[in-house]
Order: sequence, then structure tokens, then C-alpha cells
Amino acid sequence: MAELSVILPAYNEEAMILRTADVIGSLLAGAGIDYELIFVDDGSKDATWQKIGEAHAANERVHGIHFSRNFGKESAIFAGLSEAGGRCAAVMDCDLQHPPETLLTMYRLWKEGYEVVEGVKRSRGQESGAHRAAAGCFYRIMTKVTGIDMSRASDFKLLDRRAIDALLDMPERNSFFRAMSSWIGFNKTQTEFDVQEREAGESKWSTKSLIRYAIGNIVGYSTAPMQAVTWAGVLVFLCSVLLGIQTLVKYFSGHAVEGFTTVILLLLLIGSVIMISLGVIGYYIARIYEEVKGRPKYIVSRRL
Repeated sequence: MAELSVILPAYNEEAMILRTADVIGSLLAGAGIDYELIFVDDGSKDATWQKIGEAHAANERVHGIHFSRNFGKESAIFAGLSEAGGRCAAVMDCDLQHPPETLLTMYRLWKEGYEVVEGVKRSRGQESGAHRAAAGCFYRIMTKVTGIDMSRASDFKLLDRRAIDALLDMPERNSFFRAMSSWIGFNKTQTEFDVQEREAGESKWSTKSLIRYAIGNIVGYSTAPMQAVTWAGVLVFLCSVLLGIQTLVKYFSGHAVEGFTTVILLLLLIGSVIMISLGVIGYYIARIYEEVKGRPKYIVSRRL
């Protein structure tokens, strides 16, 4: 059994596989750490799997998992955790934006007795203003609805075997590793890192995919949208009461306004709230439907 397993989700990262395997492998070997690298190919459409094979041929400590199709980063992380044989396991991006040197700090903290070592971002690197604002908004919402400070959270974490087993025992299909690894508790600490610039390739996260990812995780980890529907209903009810009082006062004072403007506005307002509410409820029902079907989080087609 290796001492440390390093899990590296990869999607269309052919340009980085060999470089990442060499950098991390050399670093851990130089530090005298017994390690294994687990690349999880999330259904890549380029030569990522072939590059993983080359890395495996050059270093027997490099292992690979290939999905039958693209299942998403969360599934790739949990696949890596389930395959990890180390006494502890670290999750990091394979584009080296998570600095490999931080692994040594995490490992040292684990040796001191910490069971969950979280990498928190000191800086986010070079991002557009729109992306930075959107990310900040998402993490503020997640912090509010989960009660967990996620303002600088990342997927860069090191977990003890006990923490790994606790995560794998959770039965839900729609997982959010960043929040779940904080929710499980255990003896926890943090270490800061600066997000590095990508050496090759480009980010696989479009604005559309980030928004979909954010909505899915908020709904999957919180009932706040359902509660917002209730408060929207209360607000519409209070507005209706006020408008009703105003209408009655004008009627009995003989100043009732003819026409249907107020009625039409009320119908549009109430109808909009009802349709939005049904959409939110429908989204939750869809997530329940996905969970009830019990399909696996991922399907592994090949292993190295």
C-alpha cells in the first residue's frame, strides 16, 4: 500500500499528462514519499488516455482510469478516491494550477495528525473580471446556504483514509466534493496556495458550464431555493392584501378606477411567481428522480 495517492481528474489534457506525471513524481520521490498517481480520464476526446499509457510505461507508480464517456469532474474525483490505495489521498488538478509543492506541506500536516487538509486560495491567478465576480457570487451563496465558509475553497485537498471512507459511504449520486469534504468534519486544517497559470492547453469550463455547475450544486446541497419560493409566495400575498385594501377604500369612497390594469398586473405578477415556483419544484423533483433511479456515478471502461 502506498503512503500517498494523488488523484488527478483529466479531460482533454493530452498536453499536460506527461509533464504533470514527471513534475509530481519527481517531487514526491525526492521527498522520499511512497506514492501513486491516479489519472482519471473523464471521457476525453483527444489523446489523453494514450498519454496516460505513456506515463504508466515510464513510471509504474502511474495508474489510469478511463470512463466510458464524460461523467464530470465530481464523478472523476470519487472514482479516484475509490481506486486510491494510499493511507491518505490528495485531489488536485492535472494542469498544475494547483502548485505541486503544496502537496509536501499537506503531507507534513497529515503526518502531524490532521485528517483533512484543505488548500485555500490566497490568490485566484489571472481571471477576467466577469469570471471573478461570478465565482465570488457563487461562493457567497454556497457559504450562506451551507453554513460552510467556501469563499476561498478549492478541490485541492488531502484526506486521511478515514475521511475517504466516510465520503465513499455517502450514497448520493449528485456529489459536490468541495462541500462534502468540509461537511464530514474530522480533524481539519488549511494551507494557502496561489493559483498558478496553466502551462499548456486551455480551461474546459465555459461560462454556461460554470452556471450549470453552480445551479446543480446549490440545488443538490441546499433547500434554499425551495424556501425562496415560500417567501416569494408570502411577498405576493402581502402585496395582494395591500392592493385589496386600496381597492376597497377607493370603492367605498366612490373613486374606484375603471378598467382592468390592476387586475392584469396582479395576474401577471402572480402567474410569474407560480411559474417560477413550479420550475424550482420541478428541478428538485428531477434531482430526486435521478437519485431514485440509482444509476452509478460513472462507468469505468479501462484501467491501467
